[in-house]
Amino acid sequence: STRTCGFKTRVSSLGGTASCQSLHSDIRRRFIPRSLSHKIGCHFESSRIMLHGISFLRNTENYLCHDKGLYSVMASKTNSNIGPTSTSPSNTVEQLYACINDKNLKQLGEYIAVDANFKDRSFPRPFEGKKEVMQFFEQLTESMGKNVKFSIGNICQGDELTAAVNWHLEWKGTEIPFSRGCSFFKCSKEGEKVKIKRAEVLIESPVKPGGLSLTLLKTLTSFFDDFPKAAEWFLRSPHAVLHRLKFIYNILIAPFVNPLLDGYIKLWSFLARLLGYAFNILVYISKIFFK
Repeated sequence: STRTCGFKTRVSSLGGTASCQSLHSDIRRRFIPRSLSHKIGCHFESSRIMLHGISFLRNTENYLCHDKGLYSVMASKTNSNIGPTSTSPSNTVEQLYACINDKNLKQLGEYIAVDANFKDRSFPRPFEGKKEVMQFFEQLTESMGKNVKFSIGNICQGDELTAAVNWHLEWKGTEIPFSRGCSFFKCSKEGEKVKIKRAEVLIESPVKPGGLSLTLLKTLTSFFDDFPKAAEWFLRSPHAVLHRLKFIYNILIAPFVNPLLDGYIKLWSFLARLLGYAFNILVYISKIFFK
C-alpha cells in the first residue's frame, strides 16, 4: 500500500512535472514566436519609417538646392539683414531706392563709394566722385516732392558685383507717363559693405519717333558706308565735329534764328502764365460754389 502510494505519488509528481514542462513548452510555442514576430515587425516598421524620413530629408535638401535662388530672394524680401543678401549688390540697390523715396540722404551716402561715377544719360556729362553724386541725389529728392516715389520692378544680379533694375515713377501710387527707366550698377566691396562704384541710368524718351528712327538709322549707316574715312573721323571725335557745327551755326544761322526763337519762347511763356492765372481763378470759383 505504501509502495503503491509512493509509486502513485512519484508518478503523480512525475506527471505534474511532465505536465508543467508540456505547459511551458506550449506557452513558449504559442507566445514566444508571436512576440518575436511582433519584435521583428516593429523593427521592420521602424526601419521603414527611418528610410522614409531619410528619403524625405534628401528630397527636401535637393529641392532647396535646386531652388536656392528663389529661396534667397524670399529671404531678402522678408528680412534684408539675414544671410549673405545683406552684402549683395541687389540688396544695396534696393536700399538705395528706399533711401531716395524716404529722402534719407545720410543713409543713402553709406551706399555710395568715394570714387563713384554716376552717368545719367539725361545729363551731358557724368557725375564724378561721391560729392557730385550726393549733390545730384539731393536735387533729385527735392524735385520729387512729397508724393512722387520710385516703384521698383525687377532687380537682376550678375557676376562681379553687378546689378540691374527697371523702375518707374509714381505719384500717390499712380504711374507717371514717360517716367520708366532702367539702371545698371557696378559695385565694390569696402570691408563687409557693398557700395556702388559705377552707375548708368537710361530714361524713357517722351518722343516716340517709331519708324522714323529706323529711317534715320538707315540714312546714317548708308552715309558711313559711302564715306568710311569721314565716318571713322567722326566716330573717333564726335564732340569735335559737333563743336565745329556749333561754331558754324553761331556765325551763319544764329543771327537770324535766335531772334525768332527768343520771340517764340516769350510767347509761350506768356501763354503759360495766362493759363496758370485762368486755372487759379477756376480753382477759386470752384471752392466758393462746391463747399
